[in-house]
Amino acid sequence: MQVLNKKLADEGRDTQSIPNRNLREFNLLRWFSVVSLLIIATVAIGLGYVSTRFVVNDSVERDAMLTAQFIQAMAKAEVRHSRLPPGTTMAELLDPRLDGQHAHVSAGLAAATRNEFLDHVEHLPDTLLSNVYALDRTIVWSTNPQLIGKKIDADHDLDESFNSQVPVSASYHKANEDREEQKFLREPEYLFIENYIPMFDDSGTKVLSMVEVYKEPQDLVRRIQRGYVLIWTSTLLGGALIYFGLFWIVRRAASLLQTQQRQLVASETFVALGEMSSAVAHSLRNPLATIRSSAELAQEIASDRSQKNIGDIISQVDRMSRWVRELLVSLRPLKDDAEAVDLVAAVEDTCNAFAQQIERNQVLLQVSLPPSAQVVSQPVLLTQILNSLFSNALEAMPGGGQLSLEVLEVTGERKVQLTLSDTGKGMSEQQERMVFKPFFTTKQGGLGVGLVLVKRIMERFGGSITLSSREEEGTRVCLIFNVASGGDHGAQHPGSGG
Repeated sequence: MQVLNKKLADEGRDTQSIPNRNLREFNLLRWFSVVSLLIIATVAIGLGYVSTRFVVNDSVERDAMLTAQFIQAMAKAEVRHSRLPPGTTMAELLDPRLDGQHAHVSAGLAAATRNEFLDHVEHLPDTLLSNVYALDRTIVWSTNPQLIGKKIDADHDLDESFNSQVPVSASYHKANEDREEQKFLREPEYLFIENYIPMFDDSGTKVLSMVEVYKEPQDLVRRIQRGYVLIWTSTLLGGALIYFGLFWIVRRAASLLQTQQRQLVASETFVALGEMSSAVAHSLRNPLATIRSSAELAQEIASDRSQKNIGDIISQVDRMSRWVRELLVSLRPLKDDAEAVDLVAAVEDTCNAFAQQIERNQVLLQVSLPPSAQVVSQPVLLTQILNSLFSNALEAMPGGGQLSLEVLEVTGERKVQLTLSDTGKGMSEQQERMVFKPFFTTKQGGLGVGLVLVKRIMERFGGSITLSSREEEGTRVCLIFNVASGGDHGAQHPGSGG
């Protein structure tokens, strides 16, 4: 029988190790944590970057458009204010080298009109530098006198604005020292905008000169910075919420999968063990009954010297028969019908049933019970639970000890807790981890199905069992029952379908 127990236990452990190895090979929660973090972080950073670039580019383009409209409108207003002949534009007057060559405009009037316009350009708000280019790309006027007379070649934005006849703008964070036209009188603090504004002839089809304005719009910069903060904060918070929300869902799913996997493994183990054990148990019952009957007949005619040997045969047969019964009960499907059972009365009945064994083992029994405690279970199964626990505790104290039993209600919950403690030999940490495995036992000649059956019964009715033990100090078993309500009598408990 011990060989059979070891074989069954080894097969059960082997069956459980297969899915556990597969589970370690692919950890759903760990892979999701890493992969989803990388994906969400990449998407969040990409969205943040695209959004901030859009905000900057759109703001710069709008500021450039308003600047161009303002300068072009101001040029027309100065022409009208100076009462120049019809058909004259400011674009013709911006190059002082052409003064005196205008057919209907004197050099003095051209210079006065030009100076009024350039004075407005010079005093534009937030201006870092202003330049005016003639058609040959020569700077004919600048707020930085050192630039006047320089010819600028190979300036892509300047050539584009001359050729496309539309304003061209660009934003920068730092001045380019290689570009001669970017000689600011003061360095920009954060962001500056370069605007090329074409000035047209009277027909509006030809660009005669170009106004270049470098601006550091303080209000726009503050708005862009606030936009940066808002975009990145929203992106980070949104990404974090998505990540932790999905992480919580996947963690719950992983936990549920692990629980279902353990239940599946346990079910498969019990099915395999049930088929094997049922065949063995049924095959043993008839031979055991025959052996016992023969021993009883032999005991009637045996000599005094043989009586002890025959008595040993009968006691061992009885023990094996008890193993067979326990084995069949542990593998039998449990009924789901829940009833309201008085736990206190069941405990008192068990104490009375084990009274002689408690006295024989010289065990001191201490019991603390409330007047009544109605719990969800079945009378027969509850008695089986208590008998199994009492039997284990007494067998752990063959030389005497103390057995304590306490029943109390769990504060704030509709649950009742039963605690059974002994001062027996206890268990090691490894034995404690294996105590609820089928066919694992620490007792000599034990079958190893008692606590397994207790755990199955408790979980079937929505309860739980925990066990803690230390070697040479004793064992403590804690059972948690659901409190029975008026409708539990004869009705299925919600937790019984597990």
